[in-house]
Amino acid sequence: MHPLKFKPILKERLWGGTKLKEVFGKPIESDITGESWELSTVPGDISVVANGSLEGKSLQELIDSNGEELLGKSVVERFGKEFPILIKFIDAKQDLSIQLHPNDALAKERHNSFGKTEMWYIMDADPKAELIVGFNKDVTKEEYAESVANDTLLDLLNYEQVKEGDTFFINTGKIHAIGAGVMLAEIQQTSDVTYRVFDFNRKDKDGNLRELHTDLALDAVDYEKKDDFKVSYSQEKNEVNTMVDCPYFKTNFIELTENLELDTINRDSFTILMCVGGEAKISTAEGEVAIKSGETALLPASTQKISLQSTGAKLLEVTI
Repeated sequence: MHPLKFKPILKERLWGGTKLKEVFGKPIESDITGESWELSTVPGDISVVANGSLEGKSLQELIDSNGEELLGKSVVERFGKEFPILIKFIDAKQDLSIQLHPNDALAKERHNSFGKTEMWYIMDADPKAELIVGFNKDVTKEEYAESVANDTLLDLLNYEQVKEGDTFFINTGKIHAIGAGVMLAEIQQTSDVTYRVFDFNRKDKDGNLRELHTDLALDAVDYEKKDDFKVSYSQEKNEVNTMVDCPYFKTNFIELTENLELDTINRDSFTILMCVGGEAKISTAEGEVAIKSGETALLPASTQKISLQSTGAKLLEVTI
């Protein structure tokens, strides 16, 4: 199975903009496109191959017919025929809503879904652009509920100014939001379960307030102040630098000034390569594909060696 690229699944969002087209060349026509889903098997939003002999096949079709070859035996044993990762690029022209995600147990019980642990890599940020990540002090459930009722939640939240290359790990239960002027790469568990708790009282195009999930969130919030979200990682060039290694995904940072070969013969997992800067050619024994900033490639678990050819690419390598 050759290296795979997929057609982007583009999502209009109240807070979206036009950078996904202007910076990455995504085929959008809307002025409020907030997300490009790069790899997805979320029902109704299943990625379709855009290159090579498998063009037109859906990611789910390939998993159904070649599960172990594509995903890896251990991944199939753990997740069955479900792709466990959802990959996105996000452009926030406006602030996103304040939100959080339930853990696996709660998501399974309430939504028959995975929970949603995720990470962000900042690709671009306007001056003084911020994220909201966690609380600025320990709060009680009662304090939190009162702040939501009184529209004072923002006073309890922690704000982080960001720049290109900053990386954040968002575990389940952590309250968070992407701020206006931030463009980022997002890696997450396959889940579309989000509890929105505050949306700045904005109205959609039909004049309606967006739904809040106030009651559902109460038992899902982590109320402790924690400083566990900013990821510190080395950035040695032409090396594989570990960023995040959690039960749901492993992400490495690779910056190339010369060609690099990755030995994946003992990797019982697919490999995702997200290009977050520059461009690169990816070659395997089964074929090759070029990716540039804002594009993503999927390499099957059966791949034994990956050759990366570039003199300036920045890549995120994601495996299970």
